[in-house]
Amino acid sequence: MKGIVLAGGNGTRLHPVTQVVSKQLLPVYDKPMVYYPLSVLMLAGIRDILLISTPEDLPLFRRLFGDGSSLGLRIEYATQTEPNGLAEAFLIGADFIGDDSVALVLGDNIFYGQGFSKLLQHSTAELEGCTLFGYSVRNPQRYGVGETDGAGKLVSLEEKPVAPRSNKAITGLYLYDNEVVDIARTLRPSSRGELEITDVNTTYLERGRAHLIELNRGYAWLDTGTHESLLEAGQFVQVLEHRQGVRIACLEEIALRMGYITPEECHELGWRLSKSGYGQYVMEIAEAIAGRELDAGGE
Repeated sequence: MKGIVLAGGNGTRLHPVTQVVSKQLLPVYDKPMVYYPLSVLMLAGIRDILLISTPEDLPLFRRLFGDGSSLGLRIEYATQTEPNGLAEAFLIGADFIGDDSVALVLGDNIFYGQGFSKLLQHSTAELEGCTLFGYSVRNPQRYGVGETDGAGKLVSLEEKPVAPRSNKAITGLYLYDNEVVDIARTLRPSSRGELEITDVNTTYLERGRAHLIELNRGYAWLDTGTHESLLEAGQFVQVLEHRQGVRIACLEEIALRMGYITPEECHELGWRLSKSGYGQYVMEIAEAIAGRELDAGGE
């Protein structure tokens, strides 16, 4: 499976901050926002990733990640010149996707929960058609809302309904088989002139090939599109990291634990950032795992 991080748009709800910098490069506590969606793809076992952004911001993402090889990834880049809808990502990334299935994650979404990596890996391995992820919200009228049968099959999908049939909001993480590229090519722009992701999902729904996985208690889903939600996300990350002593969406640690890089390579990445608490944490993780490997080798 390939992965796409959609990190375009103008971030107008965060003006004036985003007049000079991409929303997805703003800090969410101790790391850039884009680290969080990228970590989701890494936890799913996806290593071939396309990052889509604006012509102005793309050089900054290249500077941040390079070709991804330091994290054991293969990162490519593509331009979305105008915010023409989420589904345009499949047209921009058609050559990148090739004959593979694909995961799309929005660059301003944060996911957290115990066992999330196993859930993602199972979902990608068992993918048939389209898999969406739902999260219970108090105000479903503000979201795209999905309704399922007892087996998790999607039976209805509504965008910002007046009378919602469920309280399961559709999050910014989507898994699709390779048909998504052809489906995207058949879409007509909406009244806003955009290729809507809801139309893609509705097509899978009409074909009986759409499923919804509920992220229930124990999971958190945060959208960082406003000043208030951005601040709340940073506070959420701060509290968890301070209480648990771990770093959420630490790409170097994920790469190490997933076997993408060695402890030595991880330690080197941490050393480059060693003047920060983040870099010191990366070095400590690398040393701890290297020590366990040495202990195991000596038994």
